Amino acid sequence: MAQFLFVYHGGATPKDEAETAEVMAAWGAWFEGMGSAVVVPGAPVGMSQTVSATGVANDGGSNPASGYTVIEATSIDDATAHAKNCPMVVNGSGSVEVAEIHEM
Repeated sequence: MAQFLFVYHGGATPKDEAETAEVMAAWGAWFEGMGSAVVVPGAPVGMSQTVSATGVANDGGSNPASGYTVIEATSIDDATAHAKNCPMVVNGSGSVEVAEIHEM
């Protein structure tokens, strides 16, 4: 099976403990639903810096990443089907970029 990288964009920081519990429960249920397909659960990430030949930008780029996960799936279509159930996609607060990881 191939591995796929999920890069999360968007989302929001929960406002209180109740919202935090609700968000964590949604993510836990999603990961549980994917079962053994989840290879690396990943984590949220902070604001990135973009390094290029012209220097370093501290703005996170045009579509800042907010987290990542690595899963196994039979195809990019299968991986994308999993991504459609991501809590950020379901609640409309963000998106998931899906890319196959190529072995070297």
